[in-house]
Amino acid sequence: MSKFKFLKISKSIKLRYLSFDQNTKLYVVFLHGFMSDIEGDKPKNFLKYCKKRKLGFLAIEYSGHGKSSGEFIKGNISKWTKEVKIAIKKKIKKNNFILVGSSMGSWIALNIFKYYKKQIKGFLGIGSAPEFLERLMWKKFSKKIKKEIIEKKIYQLKHGEYEYPITHQIIKDGRKNKILNKKYSSKIPVTMVHGSKDEVVPLSYSKKILNNFNKAKKTILVIKNGDHSLSSKINLKKINRELDKILYLNS
Repeated sequence: MSKFKFLKISKSIKLRYLSFDQNTKLYVVFLHGFMSDIEGDKPKNFLKYCKKRKLGFLAIEYSGHGKSSGEFIKGNISKWTKEVKIAIKKKIKKNNFILVGSSMGSWIALNIFKYYKKQIKGFLGIGSAPEFLERLMWKKFSKKIKKEIIEKKIYQLKHGEYEYPITHQIIKDGRKNKILNKKYSSKIPVTMVHGSKDEVVPLSYSKKILNNFNKAKKTILVIKNGDHSLSSKINLKKINRELDKILYLNS
């Protein structure tokens, strides 16, 4: 396994990252989900994938996540997008890249289009969750929960065995990062992969993203009985095959 490294992007923030530098003009950039990190099966899978195909690779861990510096409760979509933008500038430089976004990572990936439009040669979303803070959290919260978030500025949201600290500032920031009605004119390959049994994010979110790309080469793969993470070996193989198709369209 390749060693994790740290990238200083400001006086106080060091982001952990996983990379593979190949003498190539094309990279794969992996963006993880909300409260996730770069130690999971997906980053490892894509690193292995890139080594095999002699592509460059970069997985970035946002501040407040995993072992990157910073506090999670001070983070938000705007901040994490800015961090990814800086990390790409420092590590990918002028090279082209394919974006792979997992859940919230797809939201951040869509934000990145405005900075690196010419360098982005493909986009693959996995269980994509744009605007989830407002649409899948805030709108579904009870009046009691909303009141607690507004008054105490934070609420500990329990979901399964996990607990997510939801701050008022991250909800408000999410509203500034609306992308579901935004149109993208890129002619690149755009593939959305979604599990048919995703209980976290509805399939309609992946469909909405595809609708926003009016000139792209669009594909949707619905994985039968697939969950939200799609991290099993068999599902990752299916995702890799979709990435192969994006590479083929770039060859």
